[in-house]
Amino acid sequence: MNRTATARTGPSRIDTTRPHPARVYDWFLGGKDNYPVDEELGRQIMAIEAGAPRAAHANRRFMQRATRRLARKTGIRQFLDIGTGIPTEPNLHQIAQSVAPDARVVYVDNDPIVLAHAEALLHGTPEGVTEYLQADARDPRGILEQARRVIDFDRPIALSLIALLHFVADEDGAYELVAALVEALAPGSCLVLSAMTADFEPEHVRRGIAAYAAGGVTLVARSQAEMGGFFKGLEVMEPGIVSVADWHPELTAEGEKPDGQGPVSLYGAVGLKP
Repeated sequence: MNRTATARTGPSRIDTTRPHPARVYDWFLGGKDNYPVDEELGRQIMAIEAGAPRAAHANRRFMQRATRRLARKTGIRQFLDIGTGIPTEPNLHQIAQSVAPDARVVYVDNDPIVLAHAEALLHGTPEGVTEYLQADARDPRGILEQARRVIDFDRPIALSLIALLHFVADEDGAYELVAALVEALAPGSCLVLSAMTADFEPEHVRRGIAAYAAGGVTLVARSQAEMGGFFKGLEVMEPGIVSVADWHPELTAEGEKPDGQGPVSLYGAVGLKP
């Protein structure tokens, strides 16, 4: 039975005077849940890197391919997506439940605009479970406490941290929060992660980070080796830590546009917990 018991602490006011990364991302994806201030920053980013919308789409398709592969190949039927962002179809639960209708999917975010759209996340299959929890990504203990009410941590879980960790600096505990979450997972679980890098286009990324900083948003670009630190103790599945566009492009669903040629400045990888 599809449950919709959403945990909330009450919506916060949505600030439309400053750009918000989730809304800028939505604008790149062609969504409508953004404001002029977000479009302004998005256009500034595109003036620096015209391929920014392509990168956003490539990142979404990485999530879809990884979810599809794990549901088909590993038999994982539980998914925990932290830093969900504004709903963009197909959402993770739609991918997972199209393969396994009984899949249990938990979304986690603390963004008021995501909260405002939470109901859109809660329409899954009758056989499965799709729920939204309001919690801060920097509070893994709180996330785990809430998530345990919905999913079984004694069984494998796919933990998705998609385009989240470049908003969390090392000094703010990026590696520690991932380690705490992974430690709670059962053997056979997987970590699905994507994050920004400057390895491919250092000057473009540097200027993009500066543009976000001017809008009050902190970004961190990590090298391939630094990305590897998030997978400590895990077995990174082939093809390893690669540009999201290069992670199993053959798994692109029929009707989806390919990511195209050229670098995408986001690394993506999937790690298996032995």
